[in-house]
Amino acid sequence: MQHRRDWMRGTLRLGAGALGATALATGSTWARAAELLSATAHETGAAALSAADFERAVAAAPELLPLRGWSGEDREAAEVRIEGRWPRELRGTLYRNGPGLMSRGGERYRHWFDGDGLVQAWRFEEGRARHQARFVRTAKFEAEQAAGRFLLPALGTAIPPQRPITGPDSLNVANTSVLRVQDRLYALWEGGSAYELDPETLATRGVKTWAPELRGMPFSAHPKVEPDGTVWNFGTSARHLSVFRLGADGALREHRMLSLPLPAMVHDFAVSARHLVFLLAPIGLDRAALRGGQSMAASMTWRAGDATRVLVLDKDTLTPRWYELPASLVFHFANAFEDGGELVVDYAEAAPLPEFQARIESLMAGRRHRATVSQPRRLRLPLDGGAARLARRDEVMEFPVVDPRVVGQRHRYVYAPTRIVGDERWGFDGVMRLDMDQGRRDRFRFDEDVLIEEQLLVPRPGSAREGQGWLLGLGYDVRRQRSFASVFDAERLGDGPLARAWLPYWVPLGFHGRFHAG
Repeated sequence: MQHRRDWMRGTLRLGAGALGATALATGSTWARAAELLSATAHETGAAALSAADFERAVAAAPELLPLRGWSGEDREAAEVRIEGRWPRELRGTLYRNGPGLMSRGGERYRHWFDGDGLVQAWRFEEGRARHQARFVRTAKFEAEQAAGRFLLPALGTAIPPQRPITGPDSLNVANTSVLRVQDRLYALWEGGSAYELDPETLATRGVKTWAPELRGMPFSAHPKVEPDGTVWNFGTSARHLSVFRLGADGALREHRMLSLPLPAMVHDFAVSARHLVFLLAPIGLDRAALRGGQSMAASMTWRAGDATRVLVLDKDTLTPRWYELPASLVFHFANAFEDGGELVVDYAEAAPLPEFQARIESLMAGRRHRATVSQPRRLRLPLDGGAARLARRDEVMEFPVVDPRVVGQRHRYVYAPTRIVGDERWGFDGVMRLDMDQGRRDRFRFDEDVLIEEQLLVPRPGSAREGQGWLLGLGYDVRRQRSFASVFDAERLGDGPLARAWLPYWVPLGFHGRFHAG
């Protein structure tokens, strides 16, 4: 095994000390952007919104209530009401993460991605459920809670810094996903370090440093866990891509850093048995806009005439292969696998960046908006040379996942929340399974006015067949103003949910989660 300090040909040749210095010097794109913000930020269109205006808007658009956020309090429901019969075999904890605090001191974030991380634990045992939600006590969260106002800039809100920014973790909101390895739980954010939490109480333990020389190095929010427990992840800073490999015991096995020919703003990636796959969208950063007080999100530029670059890395050598696609924005991958001489990648293609950003800002301001459309894509990459081939489907979907037993291997099914009826407002109203072999789909649409979040495939204990298990995820009932967990037989989605677990309160809409059995 090559030591993480020995770089492959084409990578940066840095020793451990130099690597740590580079991490602090370059920081993440977030930290660099924050340093360019001027003191006039509140005079521009990128400044914070009015929290009071949003409250008035929710009265006319109640589906936006879960975007209000909480005020920083933790909550717990010792007993959750079950509607239907919850499978007794489904035992374990569904951990979820997402932006939970959107307003302070009468000001409101402009972007959904800005909110402080709120981690939930839904615990299922013997057909019963209980719920807990706690904010991640990042350094930023603690300082701003004490002050009662925003002190630091965020991705989409240009707040003049009122505290020193010493690196990416000065801005860390730990709000995107979670990772549990053995008895350790981490809250993840793509711009900085993982935050370790107590898996039982959700109490914050502090920043996780995988090795002394990696302090402050971004550890992204979409690690991939292979069936044997191996964890792959990445981090980006400036024109650098870091690749992490953890063992099933959670220990760092390998870390390497690559130099890239262009800046990379990467949210997710895919792994196959032999490769890592990244899609680099044609996004630039207008530094003049940053200096003029715009937020990082408002300063991003979309080069529609340029290609999206596809980077494929050999797992063993990190030898790169490059491909090109028409300009496209991709947030989330389902999976990847080798098929003869081709690498097959399934993912969801989002709306172009300007459209996506406009709709998110509109929602955060309390304005109703038509749904932002993401659709399934299957990409085939010939490993011996040749052009990429892309197949498109027209279903509306996001947050695609596969059975965790086939991560990095050939899969047949992709699961996701979907919109089935109309696009007059944002969000998803149903769940879907795509059969990628047969081209068929199995869907269910809820009768109520709901917003459906990410769904996870949880294997049935003792089963071996792909897809044999439950589809487990969260939703929000607009009329009742209550959040719920739903569970389906993953092989019979069209029959509707087996059961739902109803909270006595609503929870802010989140991003990603993982199920831990036991």
